[in-house]
Amino acid sequence: MKNKSSKVPPVLSCNFEDYRSDVCEIYSNVRIHGNSSSIFFTPDQTMDLEENKTRTIKPYTRKYDNYAIANVRTVTINPLHTSTEAPKCNKYHYITAIVFSKGTYSGKNFFHDFSDVLVPLFITARQFEGEVQILMADLKPVWIEKYRKYFNQISNYEIIDFNKENQVHCYPRAIVGLYSHGDFTVDPLRTPNNYSMVDLAKLMRRAYSLERDFAINLAEDSKTKPRLLIIARNQTRKLINVGEVVALGEELGFEVAVNESSFRTNVGEFARMVNSFDVILGVHGAGLSNEVFLPTNAVVIQIIPLGNLHWISFNYFGLGATNMKLKYVQYCISEEESTLTDLYRRDHAVFRDPGSFHSQGWGAMSKIYLDQQNVKLNITRFKPVLTRALELLGYKNYVTWPDLSFCDN
Repeated sequence: MKNKSSKVPPVLSCNFEDYRSDVCEIYSNVRIHGNSSSIFFTPDQTMDLEENKTRTIKPYTRKYDNYAIANVRTVTINPLHTSTEAPKCNKYHYITAIVFSKGTYSGKNFFHDFSDVLVPLFITARQFEGEVQILMADLKPVWIEKYRKYFNQISNYEIIDFNKENQVHCYPRAIVGLYSHGDFTVDPLRTPNNYSMVDLAKLMRRAYSLERDFAINLAEDSKTKPRLLIIARNQTRKLINVGEVVALGEELGFEVAVNESSFRTNVGEFARMVNSFDVILGVHGAGLSNEVFLPTNAVVIQIIPLGNLHWISFNYFGLGATNMKLKYVQYCISEEESTLTDLYRRDHAVFRDPGSFHSQGWGAMSKIYLDQQNVKLNITRFKPVLTRALELLGYKNYVTWPDLSFCDN
């Protein structure tokens, strides 16, 4: 069998076909001048005219979002046809460079931080085991400090502010753009060394010195109460009767706490708090991104509001949870549990035809189902969800529920 490791990669390899992001990899005398958004390389003499041309790329993982991508810095990749064209190197590096943009949405909530940058950067950079340098466009220093411990796990070197850097940095290899496999997930079949969401979770535990690797096993420890964290929201999609949910959890034997996942929260402190719980529960929203800090085998309960939000909810948080070896349960509310009944008649399209709002685009859909809607759980209807969580933690006194989804479809 042919040894794949002996294959010499092309000097320039670009993928502009992926739905989520454009990525170019350069394996040749790379010179980067951030302030002018220019990257230069020496082309292979065997490259044809189509390959040997200037390319432009917006290195952000939401290229399908016209609004988001419009605000991202454009990077130009230029082949050098003669040695005299090459800008003089001010600094030489013997590691790989990764150039990407913080993007438009990162810095607005936890979900976009992870989905748009932190997970894709893990996919792209983890293979180098720290021997890689980040050159970040559209950088915000406060945002970098927020996730400093994460970045220190990814790279052993300082982060360069791409927009402001006037010196020419030279590298043997560069990756422009970040690979992305979905909104909040890693496909191990597409990563070097088969890195997965489990590996990302382990990296987060190291970064933030999280103590627990595994959730409680009630089959082995029946004396300790399992801990339930309710992620509260204070603006949209609020859980109105959170007090009743707390009482239900305590009745079933949980130690219950309620905490709002504010974007201003210190990441390290919140990560350590989340890691101390065995179950987190929340209405669909960015706060569920904190599932990445849970110990293995913990349970994630996502409450899905009205509006045909099953796919969005699972894709954003359910898929990542299962891929991190967490137990995932979803609960779809009934019309009676939605405050939309206070705003619209039951025969309104809001209830009878949610697809008509989805077809108008994200803005129309989110205005109704994400921004106007709060949740008041029917405690009797919801009780089996928490008993299912106990089962998943090893408690055997309840009947086995047939599915992890408490939804009609």
